[in-house]
Amino acid sequence: MTVREDGIRRPDGSSGVYGVVDKPDYALVIPMDGDRLHLVEQFRYPVGLRRWEFPQGTAPDLAEVPAHELAARELREETGLIAGRLEELGLLDVCPGMSSQRGRVFLATELTAGPHEREPEEQDMRAAWFARDEFEKLIEQGEITDAQSIAAYALLLLHERRP
Repeated sequence: MTVREDGIRRPDGSSGVYGVVDKPDYALVIPMDGDRLHLVEQFRYPVGLRRWEFPQGTAPDLAEVPAHELAARELREETGLIAGRLEELGLLDVCPGMSSQRGRVFLATELTAGPHEREPEEQDMRAAWFARDEFEKLIEQGEITDAQSIAAYALLLLHERRP
C-alpha cells in the first residue's frame, strides 16, 4: 500500500490536493451452496471490531495474478473450500474518492471442503454458513457492514434476475 498526495487543477482553474491510497486489486468470493452463504469473521483493526464478510483478498507481495486464480486462492486459503465452478459477477471500486483499489466479485458453487491455509494475520478468523434470510437480517441489523460484501451480494441478486 502506498499513500500519496497529488496536486490537481480543477476545471475552474483553482488548485487542490487529492489524497490517494494505492492498493492492489482484490478478489471477493461468494461461496454458495443452495440457499446458504459461507462467510468469514475476523478482527478489522481500523474499526476495532470483528466483522463477518465474504472471503476476499489481494495477491501476496503485490504479485499480478489473474482475478479468477486469486479468487480460487482466497477461497481455499480462508475457508478451505474449493469451487467446482467460479463465475465472475462484476467489478467493485472500494472507495473511488480516495483509493485506486478495485475488486472482482465471483460466485463459487459446486464446493468441496478441505483444510484452510490462512495467513498469519488471519489466524483468528472464523468461518460459518448462513442462510440467505439470516445474512440479510444481519445486514439490516448492522451486524454485517462490510461495504464490499454488501455490494457483492447486490451483484449476486442482479445476476440471479438475469434470464
